[in-house]
Amino acid sequence: MPLRVDYDLKSIRFSLADVEGREPTLWRYREVLPLQQGDEVSLAEGLTPLLRVAANVYIKDEARNPTGSFKARGLAVAVSMAKHLGASALSAPSAGNAAGALAAYGARAALPVTVAMPIDTPKPFFDECALYGATIHRVTGTIADAGKFLREQGPKNTFDVSTLREPYRIEGKKTMAYELVEQFDGHVPDVVLYPTGGGTGLIGMWKAFDEMQQLGWIGAKRPRFVSVQAAGCAPVVKAFETGKEKTEAWPNPQTRAYGLRVPSPLGGFLCVRALRETNGTAIAIPENDMEAATRELAAQSGLDICPEGGAAWAALARLRSTGFIKADDEVVVFNTGTGLKYR
Repeated sequence: MPLRVDYDLKSIRFSLADVEGREPTLWRYREVLPLQQGDEVSLAEGLTPLLRVAANVYIKDEARNPTGSFKARGLAVAVSMAKHLGASALSAPSAGNAAGALAAYGARAALPVTVAMPIDTPKPFFDECALYGATIHRVTGTIADAGKFLREQGPKNTFDVSTLREPYRIEGKKTMAYELVEQFDGHVPDVVLYPTGGGTGLIGMWKAFDEMQQLGWIGAKRPRFVSVQAAGCAPVVKAFETGKEKTEAWPNPQTRAYGLRVPSPLGGFLCVRALRETNGTAIAIPENDMEAATRELAAQSGLDICPEGGAAWAALARLRSTGFIKADDEVVVFNTGTGLKYR
């Protein structure tokens, strides 16, 4: 069962105005993060740009983070807490971007890192981890197989920072929601389209909107969350569409959006719950549509779009055609990382 961090929000005095003038990183929301100032392991992650690309449509460009993806947010907080709590080494399986982020933050924290990735992960992900001095294992299969390898054959006495096996990666990821409210001057967008693999970003933002309501930043409105997955690996979509509460392992997962190739997300049931509670939906995007949308958005926006971001852009067009997204809806599409590592 995933772990969760909660705060005594009634005892916290923290307003949106309080963040004005603070450092341009996710640590500007320190009151709702689990560390005191000075204890963080940081590479200046967070506060990524929100860029308008069409009428009422914005891209939240997570490619601007250290190591080129939103994974920097979660690993910054997770590594900070691991070091604070006395960990002497770190490990995690990854579909690609999380490994690079863990390797970088481990280097920053002076903690040895071991990662395992599927053997067919693009070479730049392996090169990135090697650059930061991590020990790398190439594993046949998916991220689920990489996780099994580390649990059975990985180094002992390392702190496991894999998705939802510790509670602090969510705390870093949730800051994306705080940033949205700050960047929208205190109001909540109508729809958020989020590429969903392990689901920590979606779960973290869902948690953050509840926190912000308790803090008095926002009212009861929530964005309608859209979980975007690849047609070749869509366990959240299947569970949502079939009315189930939990996801089931996806057989033979296939997609070049490696961040979406997570066949058995530990927090899948939380993703489904977040979608239902926000009147959202889930959608699976075929590879050809994903590739075309990636190129279209990059050419239209000038942004470095990853395949996962392309999937979210394709989902926007599909959901407009069905009427789920209306012309006057304010929409945020997440580009979760750089596309350069996929080429």
